[in-house]
Amino acid sequence: MTDTVTTPRPADDVRVPRTGKAARDEEFTQFVESAATRLRRSAFLMCRDWHLAQDLTQQTFTKMYAVWKRIRTGTNLDAYSRRVLMNLVFDQQKRRSGSEIVLAEMPEHPDGGSGLELHLTLVDALARLTVDDRAVLVLRHAEDQSVDTVATILGISVSAVKMRDARALARLRSLLGDDFLDQ
Repeated sequence: MTDTVTTPRPADDVRVPRTGKAARDEEFTQFVESAATRLRRSAFLMCRDWHLAQDLTQQTFTKMYAVWKRIRTGTNLDAYSRRVLMNLVFDQQKRRSGSEIVLAEMPEHPDGGSGLELHLTLVDALARLTVDDRAVLVLRHAEDQSVDTVATILGISVSAVKMRDARALARLRSLLGDDFLDQ
């Protein structure tokens, strides 16, 4: 008779804690999953092109992944991602030809009707503003960020955010006209 030694196996539901690169990659993946929709939406409002918005979002994540080890702790990742995205939008706007016209096709929405027309009208009017004004309006009103947060993200003063927001809203109202405001 021989003695056999059995080694206990870990239960299937027990997770071994990850360390090093695997843990960082998992944290980054979780961040991407939580932030992707928000960033893509903001990028679309800035450029009116779903494909370009997707590209800008991917570029944002690429830049963040390159420095993830440094920024993953002690950094407001949402604010950092917004700042990276806005920098990419500003850079893209500088490179883009002034004569280029982008026609965006909106994704299908189950609600349809006048809500979609209202959305398209707002997006078209927003596109007629400067990229700086769009950035303030998107961050302040579409993402519902505070004036202080917008100032930090864009690297401008709080008073500049307030002034730009007021002027951009006035310009948006003038572009939309009285018929639109009565709806």
